[in-house]
Amino acid sequence: MALRLYNTLTAQVEEFQPLADNQVRMYTCGPTVYDFAHIGNFRTFVFQDILRRYLKYREYQVRQVMNLTDVDDKTIRNAREAHLPLRDFTSKYIDAFEADRQLLNLERPEFSVRATDHVEDMVKLIQVLAEKGYTYASGGSIYFRVEKFAGYGKLSKIDLSGMQAGARVDTDEYEKANPRDFVLWKAAKEGEPRWESPFGPGRPGWHIECSVMAMKYLGETLDIHSGGTDLAFPHHENEIAQSEAATGKPFARFWLHAEHLMVNGERMAKSLGNFFTLRDLIARGHKPTAIRYHLASVHFRKPLNFTFEGLHQAQQSIERLRTFRSRITLENSGSSGESSQLQSRAAEARRAFEEAMDDNLNTAEALGAVFDLVRDANTAMDQGQFHEADRPALLDVLERWDRVFAVLEDTDYSKLQELGMLRTVEISTTPAAHAPSPREDLPAQDSEFQRLAQEHARYAAELEQLSGKRHRTEQEQLEEVRLKKLKLRVRDQMENLVHQSERGGPEGNKAGVLLEVLAGEEIEKRIQERTAARQSGDYARADEIRQELQRAGVILEDTKGGTRWKRK
Repeated sequence: MALRLYNTLTAQVEEFQPLADNQVRMYTCGPTVYDFAHIGNFRTFVFQDILRRYLKYREYQVRQVMNLTDVDDKTIRNAREAHLPLRDFTSKYIDAFEADRQLLNLERPEFSVRATDHVEDMVKLIQVLAEKGYTYASGGSIYFRVEKFAGYGKLSKIDLSGMQAGARVDTDEYEKANPRDFVLWKAAKEGEPRWESPFGPGRPGWHIECSVMAMKYLGETLDIHSGGTDLAFPHHENEIAQSEAATGKPFARFWLHAEHLMVNGERMAKSLGNFFTLRDLIARGHKPTAIRYHLASVHFRKPLNFTFEGLHQAQQSIERLRTFRSRITLENSGSSGESSQLQSRAAEARRAFEEAMDDNLNTAEALGAVFDLVRDANTAMDQGQFHEADRPALLDVLERWDRVFAVLEDTDYSKLQELGMLRTVEISTTPAAHAPSPREDLPAQDSEFQRLAQEHARYAAELEQLSGKRHRTEQEQLEEVRLKKLKLRVRDQMENLVHQSERGGPEGNKAGVLLEVLAGEEIEKRIQERTAARQSGDYARADEIRQELQRAGVILEDTKGGTRWKRK
């Protein structure tokens, strides 16, 4: 069965074939690096990664470009507030996004490109549009004349006839002749970064950035362009207009858009207290693989309702799959033969998985296919119907499934530790959020730094008081989330003071400690102590150690071969 994808441009599910040979040229809208990316962003980025991985699974060669928008109104505003040059400010959040990408197992695109590295190319494209009569100047800025492009609106299906004069279809705060027009080049403003151009000093508009970077690395016609549904209009509509006006060729053959993410049935907003970054969730003890699974569990064309219960269920689902894989690997077979039933069931599960993914990347059905296999295979093993030759067939299905979903490897803690976001402690150590230490080289800002440090300590103390309660009300759980967000925000302000003092580059991918866990050696030591207590008949002490470890996020499992442990 061929891969079929819903194309926003035609409003139909169509069979996908790349334009040339077996190579897929794909452009994916990346983050605007003015802050940490939030889980709504990552819903789209995980979808794009699933798409990329499944194209590779189907043996296409993928050439992917992801843009990093490092110049726009938000990046300029936040860099100014942080008292940092734009490049230094955005570098910090580019590095943060790179760390988040690794944690969520998002494959690295062939090209991750900064907008500010391509301003000269943008100027050239604007000149082409000007020569063809698609632009006009106003107040030192250059605008695209929408009425001159006959195909405008074909992606979003928007009715432009009802648009009244003065209506806002773009967020650009510049003068334009028609409300439908959009800015290509923004005239320089006091205190903003600027580049020289034939049109005068200024900076590129947001829409021109993506057209230029897409065509520079992928050619004038792309196979796939993807992003969130909120980008279809006006951003993607404007990309089509300026690109096709310049080249006279179709800009992208397939347009794929991921639907919105909600939190507990409501839109995500800071004002509602339900705004979460990946780091917020990690600080609450949730694993990146569980977050990835939850974000991938609903079809990309359906809104995703993100809940903490759903996140808990995602972790349980992953554990079930990992336990199943371990059982297949270690299970003693009944004989050296093979079970035609399990062999057939594995082949059926693989077909169901592939058919679901071929059907417009139906991840929900693909998940169902593998869990049906888990249920049936566990039943067969319980009944003694597992044979040695069945093992590779079952493992093959899991391996194929995980090539796309990428959650089976238990590498969360090792990645967090490698990125400096996790540290190990002894069981007697009180878990506390890591705060930057005061610096001797900040004399001008030391009082502000000390004020923030005191504020950070206050939030940490309040959190410690909450975490000491075994049973917390829903209100107390919400208060915990609020305090963690405030604590992270204060820490970020402290880091900004350090950056301001140094005027140096970002601190790499290091984000500060988000999580504290027991060291493996400490866990083994406690297990030995518990074993000794049980052997001496001190079962009360043995139970106490088990409870201590459980509160520290460690689960013990007593087996015939000894006690095994895993982190929650």
